[in-house]
Amino acid sequence: MADAGGHLVWIDCEMTGLDLTRDKLIEVAVVVTDSELRVLDPGLDLVISADDADLEGMVEVVTEMHAKSGLTDAVRASTLTVAEAEQQLLAYVKRWVPERRTAPLCGNSIGTDRGFLARDMPELDDHLHYRMVDVSSVKELARRWFPRVYFAQPPKGLAHRALADIVESIRELAYYRRTLFVDGPGPSTSQAQRAAGEVVAGFADVLAAADANPPADGAPPAASGS
Repeated sequence: MADAGGHLVWIDCEMTGLDLTRDKLIEVAVVVTDSELRVLDPGLDLVISADDADLEGMVEVVTEMHAKSGLTDAVRASTLTVAEAEQQLLAYVKRWVPERRTAPLCGNSIGTDRGFLARDMPELDDHLHYRMVDVSSVKELARRWFPRVYFAQPPKGLAHRALADIVESIRELAYYRRTLFVDGPGPSTSQAQRAAGEVVAGFADVLAAADANPPADGAPPAASGS
């Protein structure tokens, strides 16, 4: 097996909706790539059983989407539980990334997926690094800074099935890798250090103002990670 130190774990979820207090996880797909976005295996796609009440409670747009994709019928036919799906997904990820919290979770708008994983598949969530690679963030930056790259991006099939969607996310980042994160020597060490100094200086007043204005009413500062 190739060195897992740079591996990326790509996950896409399909749900009955986006409300963590009521909606259900009904499909999860995972694909693992190396650091150069080479797919290491075709991936694992699991459809999870759900009650009729959960499916009938979906809003109209979601009902139509899952009916059109065939997911609703697949969910009705499935006998796989969330717990069983979690163990299969975790075993698959560990095959490529055996060490806990070394590989980030990747995808599009991945924070939504992570919320459902943390709720329903805590062991899988815990195995992944807390950092995430969100392709949607790169897309939004491209739209603002490199609009030609943004408008030339490969079209998405919008299958709304987990495996197809996550492969398209990998493909999208591969496109940005070639058009935005281009190969080359990059800045020299001195140039990078100079840029860092200029950025620090440029934000010094903003940070000083933030330090001078602590949270009101003695509220503790928000926790942050890096």
